[in-house]
Amino acid sequence: MRGFLYVFAALAVIASGFWAYQENYTTQAAVREVRGLYTEIGAAHDRLQMLRAEWAYLNRPDRLADLADLNFDRLGLLSLQPEAFGHVDQIIYPIPPIQPITDPIEISNDTLDLGEDPL
Repeated sequence: MRGFLYVFAALAVIASGFWAYQENYTTQAAVREVRGLYTEIGAAHDRLQMLRAEWAYLNRPDRLADLADLNFDRLGLLSLQPEAFGHVDQIIYPIPPIQPITDPIEISNDTLDLGEDPL
């Protein structure tokens, strides 16, 4: 019986070593994948910063005004001037239409005595 327990314990140690070996390689593969993802994220952030800088450069007010002047005949765009903008209080919002009442409900209060103060 003792020999069986020794063999079983040895097999358990070998099995746990094999499992630990497999988990080690699985963990190393996951770490490599995460490093690759971090590298891709960093590259995407760099591209995003470059695109934001290009967008800011292309949307300069003086450049847009020059483009509007050059293409006035074809597009009919006017250059932006400060007096072309209004104030918020000048905006006229449409009044929503009042819907007709289709099912009126009568409300009555017969329990209130007019001679007493309700409060």
